[in-house]
Amino acid sequence: MRPLFLFLIAAPFTALGGLAAAQDPAVGGPGPQGASDTAAYLFNSALYFGSGLLVLGMIGGFAAMQAGLAARRDAGAVALRVISILALSAIATWLLGYNLLYGVQPGALLGRFAPWTPADADAIASTSPSTAAWLYRAAVPAIGAIIVAGALGARVRLRALLIFAAAFAGLLYPIEASWSWGGGVIDAAFSFKDFAGASVIHSAGGWAALAGALILGGPRRMRSEASGASPALAVIGAAFVWIGWYGLNAAAEGAFDTVTHANAMAKLTVNTTLAGAGGLATAIVVTQIVYRRIDLAAALAGAIGGLVSVSADPVAPALWQAVIIGAFGGVLVAVGGSFLERLNIEDRTRAIPAHLLCGLWGTLIAPWSSPDASLLDQLVGAAMIGGFVFVMSVLFWVFLKYTLGIRKTADSEHRGLDQTELYFGGAGGEAFHGSDGNG
Repeated sequence: MRPLFLFLIAAPFTALGGLAAAQDPAVGGPGPQGASDTAAYLFNSALYFGSGLLVLGMIGGFAAMQAGLAARRDAGAVALRVISILALSAIATWLLGYNLLYGVQPGALLGRFAPWTPADADAIASTSPSTAAWLYRAAVPAIGAIIVAGALGARVRLRALLIFAAAFAGLLYPIEASWSWGGGVIDAAFSFKDFAGASVIHSAGGWAALAGALILGGPRRMRSEASGASPALAVIGAAFVWIGWYGLNAAAEGAFDTVTHANAMAKLTVNTTLAGAGGLATAIVVTQIVYRRIDLAAALAGAIGGLVSVSADPVAPALWQAVIIGAFGGVLVAVGGSFLERLNIEDRTRAIPAHLLCGLWGTLIAPWSSPDASLLDQLVGAAMIGGFVFVMSVLFWVFLKYTLGIRKTADSEHRGLDQTELYFGGAGGEAFHGSDGNG
């Protein structure tokens, strides 16, 4: 099975390399450190397209993981919410997000409010077609909104969640991301390093989730149902999230046309793996000590927390540093989840500690291994991103609370999302009826 998997991963790149060599006699001409223009164009396009597909698989993994950890009566609707957020993210990125992120002037706070249009008049003059990274860049904002969905679970109304998800993907995420990734105010004023989104993606989503949880109110009214719908499905989903992480981190390298880029991506895959392993291992050990058995949600979130922790800079750390960075992320997940429970903040999937706490940890620990990052600049950048997202999220959630309403009723929580939000049409009356209008 493993050789087949490796073949499937390597085949597109091998084919593109052969195509480049066949069509362009100059391939290899620049020497071992770089490829010809045509080969570079093909390899970079393959990087973005392949990474986009991996991130789509990652989002499918989130759907399976969240559905597996949800109560049985909520599992189908929970999974559908994740896919719906992906759809909204793609539309929001097209209409607003892309130019808000990449249309910002150097040192500015806001980009352009305009829909994105492809521009490939002189394709070879660029390193890849403008459309190559579209799939990746449209899926990434969905991750932050999916973090919110995982933390709030079945307690939040569908329409409120989807409205907030569209606002996050189309406004909140691209504005804060433009400050560092688009060349905005953070990039201009500070040496802030966030290679693959520890703060820009993960802690931002965690801050939005924390704001939603605080405004939404207390835990589920039926907390006696401790087990999830399908623990095995949750584990499989987490595995797909882990696999998709390689695409999320690899595309952040931005190119795959030189030996330097190839070496960096090879290094980041090793560090990503070791950090995720460290997070999973420590979460298992800590929960085994505390509960005398493994907390499944904490273990899975521990792996994700390890992956988040190394995302600020997955290239620079030595291998042993990557393990330690990820391992401490696993501890944060295990301890952070218990701390939230003591505060009466429910987060069944441990999304807030895995993304918010580990995102902050990964951002602040980056100077340990990266000489071009400073602790003060990391702290300022993380504070600016977190402060903006948290305050704006609170405003959005308060507005939704006093207009549409954001909390499911006691009756709808009792019956479950699958009965109150979904309709399974078909013969034999196998449909869920009785929506309470509480979507």
